[in-house]
Amino acid sequence: MLADNIFLKIIDKSIPAKIAYEDDLCLAFHDIRPQAPTHVLIIPKKVICTLDDATEDDEQLLGHLMLVGAKLAKELGLSAGYRLVVNCKEQAGQTVPHIHVHLLGGRDMTWPPG
Repeated sequence: MLADNIFLKIIDKSIPAKIAYEDDLCLAFHDIRPQAPTHVLIIPKKVICTLDDATEDDEQLLGHLMLVGAKLAKELGLSAGYRLVVNCKEQAGQTVPHIHVHLLGGRDMTWPPG
């Protein structure tokens, strides 16, 4: 299952992506099916299938993903507001078995989201 993970192929650069940010722990890229004018996916380089699979050892990594989201929001001009979303499992809308944070902005967001 993980060998076919599209995010791993983006991390190893075997398929192209419009990279917004990269460091030793994570990579962020623009979503090819954006749900807002700005839609960036922030993924850890470590494979964690879902949020339910994260452990206490992943605490700093998960916090890092949030801080990268906030940094990117500033860099991408989302000063009016933005949303960071983590979907967990299929019923919640997770389609890739690799935890990821959606950075959404550039339009008014509604609540509840869906």
